[in-house]
Amino acid sequence: MKILANDGLARNGVLALENAGFEVLVVKVAQSQLINYINEHNIEILIVRSATEVRDDVIDDCPSLKMIARAGVGIDNIDVEYAESAGVRVITASDASSNSVAELVFAHLFGMVRFLHDSNRTMPLEGEINFKGLKNSYAAGTELRGKTLGIIGFGKIGQNVAKIALSLGMKVLACDPYVEEATIELDFYDGQAIHFNVLTTDKEDVLKNSDFVTIHTPYQDGHLISVKEIEMMRDGAGIINTSRGGAIDEVALVEALNADKLLYAGLDAFEDEPTPAIQILMNHKISMTPHIGSSTIEAQARIAQDISEQIIEAFEG
Repeated sequence: MKILANDGLARNGVLALENAGFEVLVVKVAQSQLINYINEHNIEILIVRSATEVRDDVIDDCPSLKMIARAGVGIDNIDVEYAESAGVRVITASDASSNSVAELVFAHLFGMVRFLHDSNRTMPLEGEINFKGLKNSYAAGTELRGKTLGIIGFGKIGQNVAKIALSLGMKVLACDPYVEEATIELDFYDGQAIHFNVLTTDKEDVLKNSDFVTIHTPYQDGHLISVKEIEMMRDGAGIINTSRGGAIDEVALVEALNADKLLYAGLDAFEDEPTPAIQILMNHKISMTPHIGSSTIEAQARIAQDISEQIIEAFEG
């Protein structure tokens, strides 16, 4: 069977699939040429990340396809229901990138509260001539210990975020319509472990009582956080989105930052990817990364292992 890994696949996954008898083509095919390539090479399994879209035209026009594998968690770029109605199975690596995304949340959070995202811009420009001035500008940082982190979406990623927060001495508030409570295990290098039981609450409680809010929800129509939700938040709070573009109303976010309702934001996902709005890109209160939540060497290896194992199991014999 032929597999096209159109957005790449870590080497361990490629080797596992090849050892199981699959032919793996790691080729980047342009979206406009994808249907032709699949048909020309009789591709039966298509592996994608976020860059390749698999819409109904691909499903309709590629009769050889038997499976679509999303090498990650989000499935916004795949018409899942349509694919499955056409007999094409869709699989994901549901938990492989959770830790990497959670660590990125805190990379943004640590940077935000100590203004690293902005000072890293201004130090090369002004550090030699305005060192004392910059020192004064960035002298009002805060600590995370003792603060409250609100987590909207308490699945695997949200729970990994809670794990780091608790280890830092933060209080955790979480909301999720499908999760009533979760046991968070802090495991240490020497084999010791501590368990925390976190009961979820409603979104309004999380927004009103958190110093920082982080979003970890699947795709849904419309904004999860807009003017109404921002007004509920504490004055001077911060917000982070490493989930999906469109979760936050970016116009409302910029207005809140400019009015000092919110002091900072961290964004790894944007409404207009891959061309974020200039008002976002130029705002010195926003810490930004180009949608790299799962882009660590470790996460990609886990994703490749997870996906390859699912494919091998599905087509055994």
